[in-house]
Amino acid sequence: MSQQTIHRAVEPAPARRSGLVLAIILTCQLMLILDATVMNVALPRIQADLGFSPTGLSWVMTAYSLVFGGLLLLGGRAGDLFGRRRVFVAGTALFTLASLAGGLADSAALLIAARALQGVGAAMAGPSTLALVATTFTEAKARIRALALFSAMSSGGFAIGLIVGGLLTEWISWRAALFINVPFGLAIILLAPRFVPEPERRPAHLDLPGAITGTFGVGSLVFAFTHAASDGWGNPVTLGSLAGGLALLAAFVAIEARTAMPLVPLRLFADRDRSAAYVNFFLGPMAMMSMFFFLTQFMQDIRHFAALATGFAFLPMAALIFTTSRLVPRLLPRYGPKPLAVTGTLLMLGGVGWLALLTTDSAYFPALFGPLLLMGLGGGLAFAPLNVIVMATVPTEDAGAAGGVLQTMQQVGSTLGLGVLITVFGSVTRSSTATGAALTVDGMTAAFATAAVFAAGTVLVALTFRRATASARP
Repeated sequence: MSQQTIHRAVEPAPARRSGLVLAIILTCQLMLILDATVMNVALPRIQADLGFSPTGLSWVMTAYSLVFGGLLLLGGRAGDLFGRRRVFVAGTALFTLASLAGGLADSAALLIAARALQGVGAAMAGPSTLALVATTFTEAKARIRALALFSAMSSGGFAIGLIVGGLLTEWISWRAALFINVPFGLAIILLAPRFVPEPERRPAHLDLPGAITGTFGVGSLVFAFTHAASDGWGNPVTLGSLAGGLALLAAFVAIEARTAMPLVPLRLFADRDRSAAYVNFFLGPMAMMSMFFFLTQFMQDIRHFAALATGFAFLPMAALIFTTSRLVPRLLPRYGPKPLAVTGTLLMLGGVGWLALLTTDSAYFPALFGPLLLMGLGGGLAFAPLNVIVMATVPTEDAGAAGGVLQTMQQVGSTLGLGVLITVFGSVTRSSTATGAALTVDGMTAAFATAAVFAAGTVLVALTFRRATASARP
């Protein structure tokens, strides 16, 4: 590559193009996040159409999250080495093709295979989305605004997925929840090479030992947490996967500490605020995913909401997350990350704690509406500063790796949290003397109470942030 070409590649996007560049990146991120929840409300119809067994049905969700979480570290470093825009486009293309195949699937096996391929594409494109934001928007205020909007897409996308899934399932078909990715994916594939700048690549080699141990270590942990949700923590397969994953990750850390060009540079964790932000990106989803999983079931099974009504019930939360994201770029330079993160995590704790008070007679107003408002406002304030803390001061050559670690924390945290909370739910329902709907609600409230413990952890971590950092002030 010539010096002139390199200069053009790293040149910031002109102001008139920056909005389009951000729209392309955020559309891709929203697609990837939507697919973590968009199939939730459609599961009963998928089971009826394709003949899934009750246990096999969970793999419609698990196949995506397992592959996505396991390959994120590798996808992040691949973007650094082979070109972030190139890996971003290639991942989006694979995700789009897999979405089309999933929508056309006529058997359970084909749908699960398509969902796994979606996970591969998402793991390639996901870390590059965050890295491209950080390297394209180099001016401080523009970067904070872009990262805040990225955070809104990442946090609000889970709720939007339920809304979109309910709409498409009720009005068209569960297959439409997969087909809808195709036109957006094609638009990204066509527009990104023309408008999204390609950051400079550095000469390097892939850390193959780190890639193998890191990928299989994270994948084994995600599988262990997922398997525990259905078969329990005492199951030999669960314990074997958990032990194997921990051993592989220990080997991964040892390899990364010695290699010259690591998959995940350990210097990413040298900054105190960045390390704390990673921890909260792990703990926050542990608490949030319980709300999506159990509250969806509460609305449909206990309160008998239709699929469409269940999706729209989450609209206040999604709206508040996006509204808050518009305020964070103004608040963050003035106050720094600590006040916003502490306030946001306290609101999240209040929302999850409120859900622990549900009964079989709890109506949408205020028993569900109130917690959703608190979680929406709290999630917007708590997570938007974290993206800025992680990405604003990271060296350009490590942006993909930093994004990969961040999204790995989010993905593994949500899977671990759900595994723990389903185990709590199962233990309570097996030991409770209640019956019918009351028994189910007892298990759900115990799970929400446990999620509140995770949320309390995010408050404690937020208290460790410095009041203001270079990453938070232009």
